Amino acid sequence: MKASTDRMMTRIKSIYLYIRKKGSVTTKELVEEFGITQRTIQRDLHILQYNKLVESHQRGNWTTTNRKVKVS
Repeated sequence: MKASTDRMMTRIKSIYLYIRKKGSVTTKELVEEFGITQRTIQRDLHILQYNKLVESHQRGNWTTTNRKVKVS
């Protein structure tokens, strides 16, 4: 894998684990925590949502789903 792809996957994994640990977070909180742009966070959340790992029942608030995940 390319280094940039590795960084992206590591970041997305970190975002998922952060949401799982906190229970519920806002997009703004993720921007502040990870120090990246809102657009980048939105792209990463879209990937997680597409894979049914996170969901947003209220705009801008994110939680993890009950989908079983093996984190390595």
